Amino acid sequence: MSESPLSVDVALANLLAAAMPISDHETCPAEAALGRVLSTPLVANVTVPPLDNSAMDGYALRLADWSDAAGLPAWLPISQRIAAGALGAELAPGTAARIFTGAPVPAGADCVVMQEDCEFNDGKVRLAATPKMGSHIRCAGEDIRAGQTVLEVGTRLGPAQLGVAASVGATELGVVRRLKAAMFFTGDEIVLPGQPLAPGRIYNSNRATLIALLTQLGIEVIDLGQVPDRLDATVAALERAAQAADVVITSGGVSVGEEDHVKAAVEQLGRIEMWKVAMKPGKPLVYGRVGNADFLGLPGNPVSAFVVFCLFVRPFLLRRMGAEFQPTAGFTVPAGFDWTKPGKRREFLRARLEDGWAMLYPNQGSGVLTSLAWADGLVDIEAGASVENGDRVRFIPLSELLK
Repeated sequence: MSESPLSVDVALANLLAAAMPISDHETCPAEAALGRVLSTPLVANVTVPPLDNSAMDGYALRLADWSDAAGLPAWLPISQRIAAGALGAELAPGTAARIFTGAPVPAGADCVVMQEDCEFNDGKVRLAATPKMGSHIRCAGEDIRAGQTVLEVGTRLGPAQLGVAASVGATELGVVRRLKAAMFFTGDEIVLPGQPLAPGRIYNSNRATLIALLTQLGIEVIDLGQVPDRLDATVAALERAAQAADVVITSGGVSVGEEDHVKAAVEQLGRIEMWKVAMKPGKPLVYGRVGNADFLGLPGNPVSAFVVFCLFVRPFLLRRMGAEFQPTAGFTVPAGFDWTKPGKRREFLRARLEDGWAMLYPNQGSGVLTSLAWADGLVDIEAGASVENGDRVRFIPLSELLK
């Protein structure tokens, strides 16, 4: 293990290479599958839509019947009315069918004209504009064909994916077992909200943040609570966590201070494979193995813990869950600030887009959690770079890092 900090890109590549997808699968009711990862491809056994149907409320007709011998709009008698869910009869030549959105287009009709473009009088209809062949008709199978794979293995099931599953009638889905993540916290200075706040103490914000981040990913959280700043207590908590979970996550105690025991505990029970990333905030990031569990040690400062989770831990966990992971590219925007303090580490600055410009939160300290609540993204500045107002900078939306 190198003592020199790794670059952000190398650290992420190493983590992803170490992330082995869990192999346990199970069947889950589709209505309870939000956030789960598909382990079996979903193949449609129906065609969607099953029949040609109308995309509008209006009138179905033959294009050849729309005008009379003089080429003027013809008055067509309405021969039938077709509501959604009903099947109409074959359309008689020289007539039109009153039709509603979603209703099957009758045989013989080759276009639908929306009602706003029609004139109705005494049981007959004529058109105000020339229709087009196939207009406002949704063709059978234009969405899904029977036998088509509609969701691939590794798909993380969100609302749209569950809608697709429902559209082909799926009631159960083959999914990867939920990943289990155990976490505990070190630091005698932190207490839980609701407890007395003695002088020199602070409330534990990282616990709330990490539970929310893990829960949002669909991970089963095992919260082992607060651990005293002693090596024996840290070793005992780490051993218990590694036996209970697939991944152990801690916050704090991964530096080299006399009261930072997490790194030493990991080295006592297992091994460390990665330590320190050349980034700010969040230099101390530990990856290792304890028994059969992965270990991820996050910094203790709340902004550092959040940013490290989003940039490294989230991709690692998604890979462990068996989900497809695509790095977030972000996009460039003009900087509405000057950054004249180039450093040796790659910087991720809390920012917000205002009229298309990236504006920085005024205090970029790693303990200023309100900066994340204010921000809607991170500005990515390479090590050694400076920025002048108006320069193009890479902006990474937080929405992309939290989904």
